[in-house]
Amino acid sequence: MTQFTYQERFKTIKGVFDEFTNRTLFELESKGAFDELVSPLTVGKESSVFIAKKDEKKVIVKIYFIQPANFMKMFDYIRKDPRYQYLQQHRRQIILAWAQREFKNLHRAVEAGIHSPKPLQWLNHIIIEEFIGDEEPAPPLKDAPPQNPKKFYDEVVSGMTKLYQKRLIHGDLSSFNILNYREKPYFIDFSQATLTKAPNSHELLVRDVGNIVRYFQKLGVKADAEKIMIRIMGKHLKKNSPETE
Repeated sequence: MTQFTYQERFKTIKGVFDEFTNRTLFELESKGAFDELVSPLTVGKESSVFIAKKDEKKVIVKIYFIQPANFMKMFDYIRKDPRYQYLQQHRRQIILAWAQREFKNLHRAVEAGIHSPKPLQWLNHIIIEEFIGDEEPAPPLKDAPPQNPKKFYDEVVSGMTKLYQKRLIHGDLSSFNILNYREKPYFIDFSQATLTKAPNSHELLVRDVGNIVRYFQKLGVKADAEKIMIRIMGKHLKKNSPETE
């Protein structure tokens, strides 16, 4: 049974393959979500991301830690989301809801028509999503600056606008969470994304805009935060964002 081998195969990655995770992985494999984990891609504070095989293709398997170091920060974020106001401060419940929320957010991003990974399956604290790349994973923008920064910048702002029109704000958008795949921006990591009606939504949008402006200004683009806010929010800007006036 594959689930008994992952701890050995990836023994340098600590705290991932507990009994609950192994059971969940085995259930996903049994349902045909993927064939086997192949290699780790990233390890963060909240999750580990693996490349997996599915038939002759690759998929991404994102495993949220059951015991994350920044649990209280995660709880603070998700309890402000109108979709999850009912949650109590129960660790496992929060982690499962966090994974579910990212899965829902990915669906909404795809519906918005932006470049982002297609969500494939979700179970407990594990998400299966589309692999972005060719033989190798597409690099993050921080490691692969675009050949045409102005065009890329315009496409990023367009993506942010489409998300907002779908009533979603990424909440953690930066050169770390945008992939440069064939000179197109792909937004990833929607774990902090929230609805526009959340009480902290404007704060998150302002932060996203600031990150994008700073990055592209370094590349010589005349990026302007106020113009981006006007483009994204339009007639809602004055009503919802007094600090931009």
